[in-house]
Amino acid sequence: MKRNDANLWTTDMIIFLFGSLLLAGVISAKFSNRFNVPSLVLFIIVGMALNPLIYYDNAKLTQLFGILALIIILFDGGMQTSWRDIRPVIGGSVSLATIGVLITATVFGVCSVFILGIDWKEGMLIGAIVGSTDAAAVFAVLGSQNVKKRLTSTLEAESGTNDPMAVFLTISFIEWIQIPDLSVWEMLFSFVWQMGLGLGLGLLAGWFIVQVLNRIALDTSGMYPILAIGFAILTYSGVGLLKGSGFLAVYVMALVIGNSDLQYRFTIVRFNEGFAWLMQIMMFILLGLLVFPLQLLEITWQGLVLSILLMFVARPLGVFISLMYSKFTGKEKTLIAWAGLKGAVPIVMATYPMIAGLEHGQLFFNIVFFIVLTSALIQGATISPLAKRLGLAGEPGGQQVHALELVSVGKTNMDLVKKTIEPGACIENSYLHQLRLPDDTLITAIIRGEEMIAPKGTTQLLAGDVAYVLVAKNQRDEIRRLFTEQIQDSQCTVTSGSAADRDQTTVDTQSDTENQPIVSSTEHTVVENKWQGKD
Repeated sequence: MKRNDANLWTTDMIIFLFGSLLLAGVISAKFSNRFNVPSLVLFIIVGMALNPLIYYDNAKLTQLFGILALIIILFDGGMQTSWRDIRPVIGGSVSLATIGVLITATVFGVCSVFILGIDWKEGMLIGAIVGSTDAAAVFAVLGSQNVKKRLTSTLEAESGTNDPMAVFLTISFIEWIQIPDLSVWEMLFSFVWQMGLGLGLGLLAGWFIVQVLNRIALDTSGMYPILAIGFAILTYSGVGLLKGSGFLAVYVMALVIGNSDLQYRFTIVRFNEGFAWLMQIMMFILLGLLVFPLQLLEITWQGLVLSILLMFVARPLGVFISLMYSKFTGKEKTLIAWAGLKGAVPIVMATYPMIAGLEHGQLFFNIVFFIVLTSALIQGATISPLAKRLGLAGEPGGQQVHALELVSVGKTNMDLVKKTIEPGACIENSYLHQLRLPDDTLITAIIRGEEMIAPKGTTQLLAGDVAYVLVAKNQRDEIRRLFTEQIQDSQCTVTSGSAADRDQTTVDTQSDTENQPIVSSTEHTVVENKWQGKD
């Protein structure tokens, strides 16, 4: 009996500890915003604080959990990234993710050789590990920082696309250390193959998943996020089995899904966001458990010197050289260089040398861990003040406070789609009664800033408005055309009247149409009869 009680108590203690860690993570995130300290630092500290209570040194399990967490984080970040925001800066982001990472890794690797007294290949290895920025850190920190959207989009796109570069360089240098005769041409071919396959299959997977999510009828809306997450994990593993870049495939796939018309989008995004936070909390706590604080004290001065060199020499060189021909100003490049945060990816990559059994594997892990802590503490806490000092602070950010979604317990051929009024669109400044909407289509709500507007025939659509449209699924393409048609590209067939006519609409006209439905056409009487339920 006592033995059973002991076993039961052990189980209860484990569950109690798990719940306590989750609560500690949430509380840490709350206080991180108040004290302007990145939450990942507090998560790691929680893990380190548990070291005296829990002995943990399983690098393989940490790596597995870290990769799984990064898949979820990249999927969530990609789905919430607007292609419209990153398209103008995609060239600079890709340059940062490739040329910038290579230069940063090389410069840091050379510094490591002299400071740590290691072989030059080992120096390049540790440079590869810390050369890239971290998606989890960037998405988490920039989400609460007041930085111009253009720079935020650049940094988020860079962090989402340079993880594959870090993985490739890390694994390549480990193989080079273990197989000295490895051909450079083999490495170059492997790089092209991994990136090409990751990009191509990521695009294909994204398109396929959108078709599945929009066509499949599940018993409950709660199953759609699970289906999406399952596809993300399957995409990573499938591309990896083909020797492609699984991380790149997941991020590209998420970009495609997030920028497509998708049913249950709000449900999927909210689930992903919560799940990504859960994985992030557990991942950083686990990484904190893996390090032994006393070992960090032994490499304090080496870690500090290398951290300073990375922040003030290696990363800035990588940024300024890779963006040499871009349109970014010197101040913008300075902020991009400073906001190159390190996080989970370098620490997870640092487990690879340990698992491979390299001589200095533990040293590499401790150095990388030290660098991540200093990067998050110093850089993460000073991004906003630096942005203000450089004149690059953006408007106070904020997520859309209202969201609608059609949740049906049965099968329906209707869908509720979210559309944004773009500047220069034909429907910009139009009144709802002027729109040529398909039959059986209804604009149910308009979000303008923090205000939710109940639409009427006289409601005017302004640039930046978000409209929720109830439409038959087979008419979604027509709605997409209506909201995306630009004045310079067409004669504006989606509205009745020219742009000049719309701008000069009189108060009398508005008064005459005050009670008209928002499902209008050129034959207002017919539409009004439909609205009133008449034949």
